[in-house]
Amino acid sequence: MEQAAPVFSVTELNEYVSLLLSADLNMQRVSVRGEISGLRRHTSGHIYFSLKDAGASVRCVMFAASARRLTFLPKDGMQVRLNGSADLYARDGSFQLYAVCLTREGEGELYARFLAYKEELRQQGAFETARKKPIPTFPACVGAVTSPTGAVWQDIRNVIGRRFPGLPLLLYPTAVQGEGAAGEIAAAIAKANREKRAEVLIVGRGGGSLEELWAFNEPAVVNAILASAIPIISAVGHETDTTIADFVADLRAPTPSAAAELAAPERDMLAENLHTLAARLARALGLGLAEKRHALELTFGAGALARPLQRLREGHQRLDENRLRLRHGMEIALGAAAANLNAQVLRLRGGNIEEILSRGFAFVSDAAGGPITAARQVTPNQKLVLHFADGTVDVGVVK
Repeated sequence: MEQAAPVFSVTELNEYVSLLLSADLNMQRVSVRGEISGLRRHTSGHIYFSLKDAGASVRCVMFAASARRLTFLPKDGMQVRLNGSADLYARDGSFQLYAVCLTREGEGELYARFLAYKEELRQQGAFETARKKPIPTFPACVGAVTSPTGAVWQDIRNVIGRRFPGLPLLLYPTAVQGEGAAGEIAAAIAKANREKRAEVLIVGRGGGSLEELWAFNEPAVVNAILASAIPIISAVGHETDTTIADFVADLRAPTPSAAAELAAPERDMLAENLHTLAARLARALGLGLAEKRHALELTFGAGALARPLQRLREGHQRLDENRLRLRHGMEIALGAAAANLNAQVLRLRGGNIEEILSRGFAFVSDAAGGPITAARQVTPNQKLVLHFADGTVDVGVVK
């Protein structure tokens, strides 16, 4: 008896097919060649498109993380090779490819060369910030190394003409793609350095494939940029395009128009800034002068410099008055000191025992020389000594 076939819901069926594809290693490492069709970019950065050939088409998705690594700008009609995985979008049952890498047909070898040369230069220090020259803020002349017939030259002229009318602008015409373009670009950079007219150079072209931009990855152009004494702004392709010239240039601009804005200051803004600075300077000078003038007026009007001769005369008069007061004070002080000295002399003379004795007085002492100043100190039969001015007499107490 035959076993009944399982019955799936739509969701179960889609999930089952998705599981089968996920388990197939060939579908997880798939490479598909085809033409891009119906490409659209989402604001999230994801890219949605189809790959088609003469017989069929398949839906494809490239998520933002992978899209940021692209070296070119995918467009409808472009022949590419997709590397990624295949799966079923279970919600609506649509088979689709999830792209991890996209390369232009024939560009795989070029891209490998690009990465190898880039790594070689990085190891040599060609990308170091320390070796890059500053872009002048106010260049006297701007040079452009680009095609004279492309939109890039017109964009540069328009932007600089709008930002700083009258700023000298030199074109060093050159081919920007194809055989011999690298040599022409390098020669134009060398010519600008010999002439020494331009103070900054814009080297660039419009967008394109890796093959179309390849001249800016050639050693001739890279060496010319590295050897340039004039600062160089690289403006090759669109913002997503990258060349070796971008890495070795002194500054990289995302577009040629942006390069022109970086090379030329905006004259109206400069004029406004200068006007503002001039007004500030005038105000500062005015305030400073007013303060100094006021200080001088105060000094001459009420200070030591007002009527200097009169001030000098008054000073002499005050000096004489002070001299007299000082002399008078010294005389008073000396007189008082002399009187005090005389009094001290008199007092000293009045206390001299020999002078007193010479006037008829006598000094009484006991036999040991101790002074007798009162009668009660004396006893009968005591031996005393009388001291006269001209000698002494020993006596005895009778009563």
